[in-house]
Amino acid sequence: MNSRPRDSCTGMRAEINGAELCVDTIGDPEHPAVLLIMGAAGSMDRWEEPFCARLAAAGRYVIRYDQRDTGGSTTYPPGKPGYTSDDLIADAVGILDHLGIERAHIVGLSGGGVIAQRIAVDHPERVRTVTLMSTSPAGTGGPELPPMSDALRAVFSRDEQPPEPDWSDREAAISYLIEDERPYAGRRGLDEPALRALIGRVYDRSTSLPSAGNYFLLDGSDIPRARLGEIAAPTLVLHGSDDPLFPLGHGEALARAIPNAELVVIDGLGHELPPSAWEEVLRPLIAVTDRG
Repeated sequence: MNSRPRDSCTGMRAEINGAELCVDTIGDPEHPAVLLIMGAAGSMDRWEEPFCARLAAAGRYVIRYDQRDTGGSTTYPPGKPGYTSDDLIADAVGILDHLGIERAHIVGLSGGGVIAQRIAVDHPERVRTVTLMSTSPAGTGGPELPPMSDALRAVFSRDEQPPEPDWSDREAAISYLIEDERPYAGRRGLDEPALRALIGRVYDRSTSLPSAGNYFLLDGSDIPRARLGEIAAPTLVLHGSDDPLFPLGHGEALARAIPNAELVVIDGLGHELPPSAWEEVLRPLIAVTDRG
């Protein structure tokens, strides 16, 4: 397990569940709390500061954090995660405990949406509302879901994958990571300048970018998908019409599985959260967090 450099955490450091997590807050702590949970291998930087500031300006106390193996949080050697997927759920709840927050609006994107679903099922007393973005129903069982797009499947099934860059070469690493994200963009296209700036921030706060891949090696417990029907908190499902990883049928299935969930489809959006979509995301997100 590696320690992060002290300047890699732009917020507070919190000892939670056997790990040191980097946590950042924006807004008035007297306002309703919104916990933002990023997806696989994603640091808090992907909840970009202007996005969070706009949410805070709507009267929310915004909390974002680096999951293990990202940003300023505890990092493990590549290929050797010292934690399970259950720890990621406990980490999120532990952040609320650390901040003295009894109940929060829980927002999860992609893999973070799976964590959000598990929190809503396993810790309903901690949840005001749930917003699930670009994600898929958690748990086992239930009807089959649409496969990833043919184009994305072709990327994964190539005989030869691009070699990893020299991670010490900032520009080479950023260019590699941009190309890695290109297949996930919708028909709006990739906002390359914005993405380059974002990945630059991610790079500058990471000392072991390959460690982020540990997320894909995790073991942990699961739930029957039918338990999503137990979620009673107001729920918003946000999904891009062009999501190649989790096609729209995943969002539709999620909205059906959770009682009274609202589905909002963002036209032309892929598996991403670019600045061009912030207004379309924030409008329903602010509305649902007015309800809880």
